[in-house]
Amino acid sequence: MLPTPTKYTLVAGAGEGQTPLNAFDRALLESGAGNVNLIRVSSILPPGARYVETLPLPPGALVPVAYGAIKSSTPGDRIAAAVAVGIPEQGFGVIMEYSGYNYREEAERIIRQMVEEAFAMRGMEIKTYMVKAVEHRVQKAGAAFAGLLMWY
Repeated sequence: MLPTPTKYTLVAGAGEGQTPLNAFDRALLESGAGNVNLIRVSSILPPGARYVETLPLPPGALVPVAYGAIKSSTPGDRIAAAVAVGIPEQGFGVIMEYSGYNYREEAERIIRQMVEEAFAMRGMEIKTYMVKAVEHRVQKAGAAFAGLLMWY
């Protein structure tokens, strides 16, 4: 059985590379998640998990993350990624991820609606809302990444 994470942070980064995968790697590095192994999880923040500004992650660590990411190799494309979490007064939080061909502000608007809908479906009220987003204008091969990293 895996332990339940007790800490989390929100990160975002964008980057260019010679290939879309290299651009994604640069976006991970810019966000602070480039030297770990990301384990993609669905969208629930454990009850009682506390926010920290940064997580000191050892290189190669297996890190649970909910994330949105996008890659493009079309010069001029505007791409964006966002992650948000809503947290009720008590209980678990709900994380939403988004990526698309638009501006950061539009990604933030869309993801806010996603979190609000997720809470409405659960009959919960948002007490705390946090969002992290990034946008990028592609030059050759670009990527945008936004994630909620969890740790122990």
